Amino acid sequence: MDYHTGLALAAPLAVGIAAVGSALGLGKAIGAAMEAMGRQPQSIAKIQTGMIIGAAFIEALTIYALVAFLLVMGKIAG
Repeated sequence: MDYHTGLALAAPLAVGIAAVGSALGLGKAIGAAMEAMGRQPQSIAKIQTGMIIGAAFIEALTIYALVAFLLVMGKIAG
């Protein structure tokens, strides 16, 4: 197996793993935030703000993986 074949097989797999990790992280974070909102209804605004910021960071990591994938695929094609 040469360099290009290894990258062609590993790059999509890495993006899939990053997407699954992001989905698990988002599910856990949002689930915990919903539970916290149910326990402390008076602090929903603070919890929701923190949850949205955290979700944005988790999604940013997935987008970085996608950008890295696109860069690697450009190297394979070239």
